[in-house]
Amino acid sequence: MLKKLFLSLLLLSALAGQAQTKKTVPVKKPASTSTKVPVTATTTPKNLTDSLSYAMGLSVGEFLKAQGATNLNYTLLNKAIEQTLKSNPTLFNAQEANAIMERFARSNFTKKAAGEKEKGRQFLEQNKKKTGVTQTASGLQYEILTPGQGPKPTSADTVKVHYAGKLLSGKEFDSSYARGEPITLPVTGVIPGWTEALQLMPTGSKWRLYIPAALAYGDTGAGRDIPGGATLVFDVELLEIMGSKTK
Repeated sequence: MLKKLFLSLLLLSALAGQAQTKKTVPVKKPASTSTKVPVTATTTPKNLTDSLSYAMGLSVGEFLKAQGATNLNYTLLNKAIEQTLKSNPTLFNAQEANAIMERFARSNFTKKAAGEKEKGRQFLEQNKKKTGVTQTASGLQYEILTPGQGPKPTSADTVKVHYAGKLLSGKEFDSSYARGEPITLPVTGVIPGWTEALQLMPTGSKWRLYIPAALAYGDTGAGRDIPGGATLVFDVELLEIMGSKTK
């Protein structure tokens, strides 16, 4: 019953390993290899089956470590693998197993995001005291960089914008300016912080948005560049309302 689940685990692990080899950022090598398993009669692979078994163990182990699943009952882990490969009855069906892993993932995301959210809370608490910064009831903060005189979009509109997004560290994770062209998107097709801000912005204006995690990507984050719980800073320039009635 867990065969598809286990094979998916292996596939994800393999893909993760392949993705890491495509990074262009140099990775610092360990100072020593003292943690390498000593070669003994019981650990030395004697044939392809032994080598494959160990190689798959490494792959699955790396995947589990990346997910934060480092405190496991290895007896039950091996039992589940054996039952799955032999098509024997298992303790959980695929749906139950997925629910357990999803519950773990949510808990893990929440724990990892806690530090980022606290960092964001402290930043926003100080930032709202700055001259020119406005905070809305939702917790969104904005600063008007360039005033606009045009109409404001509604939730039914599609708009054309230029933008640049950064983490509190100053690291830029996305920019239409860098790509050399603005983007067209529906007002309600973006993160909540953007949806709220766009409906407050007159066309022609440029604002700096300070968006807490609850109005951005929450505890899960987005991709590799935006961690869970992150407060985001966006410079957004509202260029045009597309196909909208005059306000």
